[in-house]
Amino acid sequence: MTPDTIEALLEFDRDHLWHPYASMVQPPPAYPVVAASGVRLELADGRQLIDGMSSWWSAIHGYNHPVLNAAATQQLSELSHVMFGGITHPAAVELGRRLLAICPPGLERVFYCDSGSVAVEVAIKMAFQYWIAQGQNQRDKLLTVKHGYHGDTFAAMSVCDPLNGMHHLFTGVMSQHLFAEAPACRFDQPFEEQHIEGLKTLLQDHQERIAAVIIEPIVQGAGGMRFYAPAYLARLRELCDEFGVLLIADEIATGFGRSGKLFACEHAGISPDIMCIGKALTGGYLSFAATLCTTHVSDTVCSGEAGALMHGPTFMANPLACAISSASIDLLLAQDWRSNIARIESMLGRHLAPARELAGVAEVRVLGAIGVIEMHEPVDMATIQRRFVDAGIWIRPFGKLVYVMPPYIIDDDDLRTLATTLVRILAMS
Repeated sequence: MTPDTIEALLEFDRDHLWHPYASMVQPPPAYPVVAASGVRLELADGRQLIDGMSSWWSAIHGYNHPVLNAAATQQLSELSHVMFGGITHPAAVELGRRLLAICPPGLERVFYCDSGSVAVEVAIKMAFQYWIAQGQNQRDKLLTVKHGYHGDTFAAMSVCDPLNGMHHLFTGVMSQHLFAEAPACRFDQPFEEQHIEGLKTLLQDHQERIAAVIIEPIVQGAGGMRFYAPAYLARLRELCDEFGVLLIADEIATGFGRSGKLFACEHAGISPDIMCIGKALTGGYLSFAATLCTTHVSDTVCSGEAGALMHGPTFMANPLACAISSASIDLLLAQDWRSNIARIESMLGRHLAPARELAGVAEVRVLGAIGVIEMHEPVDMATIQRRFVDAGIWIRPFGKLVYVMPPYIIDDDDLRTLATTLVRILAMS
């Protein structure tokens, strides 16, 4: 692209296109990407950036992957979309088979969704309708923990962190739910009963009102990038059973190997009653998600007055998305992905460690293919992003958190460059 063409593109973007969490009054810089392959994004001016974000957790196989391209092309030649109401198709069935084979045991029903936020909406609706079907309409509350993030739609926002999250401006408009303190036990620290006492007390005090507990297993994502002890999650499963409430696991960010397990629930050896997946489901090719549940949950919902779950997206079970998702799962399972994630974890741990010596850094933490540098103060997004781009890497910080979650296909040289360049830029800031 010529400089004039690039400027015209950017001018239209600034004037008319609203980016996520961005102002239209003072639009932040946007970098025009014209191609992507492997772990590299190509800018319009020809510069190449090593991608450290997997396009927000999703592009686990990198970009322009021949296997996923072939799956998309084949499905396009057969059936790109058809409504799922009263119709089924091979792509939806094949994906369902794969998901039930790899998801935590007991999850036997699959509801396809448009996006991660919608998957959470469906899970919440499913939980409420489960109790409505049993005549317990008073169960109108959800219980969760602080520092969580579950999406941007209204029901999802209502269980995001109520004070420090991205949605606190809507307090008073959203439904009000119950929040316990975030797990204080780090991933590599022992769990003690006192760590969950606050949540247990809320369960005891509001047992008759609570429909479900919703939580991100092991990894709290956009609400703080915090990793907590698997024993906390195992104890939470016990408490949900003890007090007779459903457990919803939001695996949208953690699913498909990111934490070192195929699903983060596996760290604790538990199965939820309802589970949300998305992001990496299609390998980053299309927006797609699913909400899975037990037979007991689905049968109870469908035994109520409505006789069905009251939700039905237009693009539910889109054949193109289903086919690519099946190919992405097959691609992941065909390799020694556990060893690969361990490799990424080891290298991130080694090459991000020097950041601990920087004055502005509060903490460095790594789990699976996730590396986090938490600063004492929020970073200047526009300035630091420009420095990252000028140095040839793509990282998108927010608040005090500068983090990486690279595609799994990244090799050692690119991973080393990504991590060491990140630390070097922070040292200059």
